[in-house]
This record gives sequence, structure tokens and C-alpha cells, in this order.
Amino acid sequence: IASRTYLQQPPAVSPAQDVATQARTSPPRFAALLTRERWLEIARIVGVGVVVLLYRQAIAPLPLLLAAVAVGLYPLVKTGILDLVRKRKIGTEIFVTIATTIAMLGAEYVAGAVLMVIILIAEFIAELNTERARASIKTLIGSVPATAVVRRAALDETVPVTAVQRGDVVIVRAGEKIPVDGVVRSGDASVNQAPITGESIPQEKTPGASVFAGTVVELGALDIETQKVGGDTMFARIIALVEGAEAQQAPVQKLADRVAAWLIPVVLLFLLGVWFVTRDLRMVITLLIFTSPAELGLATPLVVIAAIARAARAGILLKGGIYLELMAKVDVLAFDKTGTLTLGEPAVVGIELFDTAISEADLLRFAGGAERRSSHPLAKAIVTRAEQAGAPLPEPANFEVIRGRGVRAKLDGRAVVAGNAAFLSENGVTFPATADGGGRTMVYVALDGRAAGVLYLADRVRPDASAALRRLKASGIKRIVMLTGDNAAIAGRIGGELGVDSVEADLLPDEKVNAIRRLQAEGHKVAMVGDGINDAPALAAADVGIAMGVAGTQAAIEAADVALMTDDIGKIADARTIARKAYRTVQENLFVGVGVVHVLGITAALLKLIGPIEAAVIHLG
Repeated sequence: IASRTYLQQPPAVSPAQDVATQARTSPPRFAALLTRERWLEIARIVGVGVVVLLYRQAIAPLPLLLAAVAVGLYPLVKTGILDLVRKRKIGTEIFVTIATTIAMLGAEYVAGAVLMVIILIAEFIAELNTERARASIKTLIGSVPATAVVRRAALDETVPVTAVQRGDVVIVRAGEKIPVDGVVRSGDASVNQAPITGESIPQEKTPGASVFAGTVVELGALDIETQKVGGDTMFARIIALVEGAEAQQAPVQKLADRVAAWLIPVVLLFLLGVWFVTRDLRMVITLLIFTSPAELGLATPLVVIAAIARAARAGILLKGGIYLELMAKVDVLAFDKTGTLTLGEPAVVGIELFDTAISEADLLRFAGGAERRSSHPLAKAIVTRAEQAGAPLPEPANFEVIRGRGVRAKLDGRAVVAGNAAFLSENGVTFPATADGGGRTMVYVALDGRAAGVLYLADRVRPDASAALRRLKASGIKRIVMLTGDNAAIAGRIGGELGVDSVEADLLPDEKVNAIRRLQAEGHKVAMVGDGINDAPALAAADVGIAMGVAGTQAAIEAADVALMTDDIGKIADARTIARKAYRTVQENLFVGVGVVHVLGITAALLKLIGPIEAAVIHLG
């Protein structure tokens, strides 16, 4: 039965094909967007264009031309009226309709028809570009499978994903997409998580690891216990967030909309004045094209959509255009320390021997053996370091943990004490007073009542942190500050190692908020980088809150304005680069496209250097 069920599944796509599909980061091609409706629109434009050409060659009669113009104007009139009624908005469609109608009434048949055809082409291209960006958002992650193989009563059964319930065990083989969010119960596999996190390197998944819907099993196979399905998955949440971001307008976009609103009556009065002075219908039609405020409305939305989609493909979730603009303007970055600039896990970073008869390997062997039964993070770090050094760890006897102090144990017949200075003093052990932690945690080790050495432990700086901070400084960030609840010695060491501009330590959550508000009071635009949960107040207080490594963490995604799906601190610099390029492009659109081109076009029209057809061509460009 299991074999028959397996054969009923759709054939699995090869791993290479599937991964290639998932890893594709470029927007969809235009050909993929040519739906039946768009082909009809192309046919309409071509048909009207052919009739205009035949009329100009004196082959087609005037009534046929007027009928073709009516067919061409229909979608423009429909869209213009709907925008006017529903949104109280006058766009290009209304202006083109007025210009074409005036041209027909003034017997400028060819000019009016050519103008309309060119504007139809321009509108079609603009719509296709916008839809391309939106389609990029929908396909940036890929699709979750419609079916899943579920193990029930020792049988593998193919069921719709909608029928999968929490707790069901889903089977995923090489080359298949994972259909649910869950935890690996058995199996080993390499999983391409680029659709969710933007990571380029597949991640090894073993029992206990979390996996996400929409990611791809490249090699191996997994039995996954379902935790979330459908709209609750990380895949669905990312899609919803990115699509919703489009509605969050940037301030520059709102400004453009406001300018367009008051510009329309000014333009109409201007055109009436030109008509009364010149009585030149061609000039009025030409000016109608150049004075249309539609480009103001097009100058930012496409850029914002494209930038948000581009960031999402890199594992960066921007909550809206407003944060895109703010991210471009940020000049101060405030970082939490633990888990943000550092890995958030202690590690042995130094060893000092007090007894020349003891080697580093011996010290690690006794310390690791004594600590191997302890669950304390420092104990785990010592055991890990000892195992990395290849030291065989003996099983401790008479093991005892003293909370807040350390451990006592017997190893190979020797009494081992490992802990802080106070603990060793309580056990009658003396040690050199010259030992200096330098902002690091010190774990002393004594053998048979004699101090053998000390292990220095510290939270390690992220390997990519220094390079990322340098990139941020190069991008125009004036100050980088560290706001941490850790003690001043440790914070100072980390800050000095990374070269941050200032360090504030021993801060409670509300004190971090106060520090951010002080920076804002100085006139800075501040972004706060944290884990999205413990730093929630500071993230909310900052102009832009950036949460790192939030894959699988719903609260963290919702707490931040910008969410990084991995712990890669370099993503902050990437987000800044995307934001600055998008903001610069918007400014170029407004200045060059609306300012320079329109001013020169209006001037050329008033000087009678160009007519309606030339104006339409320039508008298309």
C-alpha cells in the first residue's frame, strides 16, 4: 500500500532543477506576465495603430479612424472615471482623454490618434513594470506544495496540505519542497533555506532542528513533526508582510501625491490662459501632455515595490516604504551587544597555567571532566573547548554543584575544584593575585588543593561584525554606539575590539530607550539593532527598529520595522545599501523625470519647437 501511495505522488523535480528554481532571485520575465487580458490590450494597441497608419495613407476613411480612437480611449476613460469617483484622483487617463478629444474636435485627427496610441503604449509598459515587481514579491520565495506525504498508522499517505494537522509527521525526500513549518524528528538532510533566510549555503538539518515551509531538501530525507501549516507558516507570514509593505507609503511618496492634487487645478487654469492668449489648439494639446501630474504618482511606487522585493529576496523584510526612506536617512546605529554584535554564547578564549607541572591539555581534561555533568553555560563552553582540544574527558565521581560558585568532583583519584575566586578561597585554595580577566569571566581550576590554572571565558564577537561596521561607516553612518545591559568591563572590551564610537553599559531596558531619545534630541535619525524581543522597547523608540535572526520567531518579526531572517550582521549594510539606492532613484525620478523633462518640454511647447506627437514620444521615454 505504501508503494502504491508513493507512486500516486506527482513525479519529484530533480534537486538541481528545484533548487535552481528556488534560488532564482531575478524578477520574472515580461513574457511570463503576458496574460490573455494583456494580449488583448496589445491587440487593441496594434489595431488602433494600424488604422491610424492606413488613415494617414488615405486608405482608411475618417469614420473608421474615429471608431478606432473610441476603442483605444475606452480603457483610459474607464480607468480615469473609476479613479476620479473612487479615489478622487485625476491621472494620466483623464488628461489623455481630454487631449485626444480636443484634438478630434479641432480636426487634428492624426496628431490626436498618434498621441493616444503612444500613451497607451506608455501606460502598458508602466503597468507591466509594476506587475513585474509585484510578481517578483509573489515568487521570491517560491510556492509551497499543495500536497504532503504524511505518515499515519505506519503508512505513508499523500494528502492535501490543508488536511495536515499539528503533530502529523510529514515525510520529505531529496528534491522536494517542505510543505509545513516543523521540527525534524528523524533523518539528516541539507536544506536550502534561501527562500526564507536569504542564506546561500544549504543548512544541515538533524533531529531537533527547525525547518520552514517553502524551503528545499537538496540531499537526504526528513521526518518532520508539523507545528504550523497554511497561513500560520513563516512562508505565509513573510508573503503577507512584504505584500502589506506596499501600502505603507514613504513620506516622499505622500508629498508627491499632495503636490499632484493641488497641481491639477493650477494646470487647467494655465491651459485655459494659453488658449485665450494664443488660440493654438496644437500647443494646448502638447502642453496637456507635459503638464500631466501622473509622473509624480509613478515616481516612487515602482521603486518602493522593487526595493522591498529585492530586500526580501536577500532575507531582509522591510515593513513599508516609510522605513525604506528612514533607513536611507539614518545616521546613528545603536546595537545591543549579546546575540547581536556577539554570538551570545561564552567560549574559552584564554588559558593561564599556575602549575608548571600541568599542561594546557591536562588542565582542560580535568576542568572539562569536572564540568561535564553541569548544565551551566560556562560549563558547556569548557567541555566544548576540552573536546575540541582532543582531551579525553574522564567520568567525574562525587560530583557536586554549588550554585553561583562552581563544581567539585573526583577525577582519576584527584580532587578537582573549578569555579570563581570566592569558591576557591572557600575551599582553602590560594592563587596568584596577578590574574586579570580584562573584562572576561575567569574560571579557576584547583587540583588536590593547589591552584592549577585559570580559564578565561568571553562572549565572542561575530566574525563578520568588524567588516559590517566598516561598511556601515562607509555608507554614511556617523556614529555607532553599543547599548548593553552587560557590565562595563566586558562591554568596553567588545566595543574596543569592534571600534564602536561609544559604549553605554549596565543599562536596563528603559535606560536604553532614554539613550536613544537623547540621540534623537541631538537631531539624529537612529536605528536600533537587537533581538526583537528583549530589546522591544528600544526597537519601538528608535526611528527604525531592526531585529536580527528572527526566522521562526513571530514576536520578533512583529516587533521590528526591519527584520533580518538570519544573524548575518552584514544584512544591515545590505539593507542600508538598498534603501539608499531606492531613495536616490526616487529623487532622480522627481528631479529629472518630473522637473527637468517637464520644464524643458513646456518651454519647447510654448516656443512651438515641438508638437503633440513629439511630446507623446518624450512622455513615453
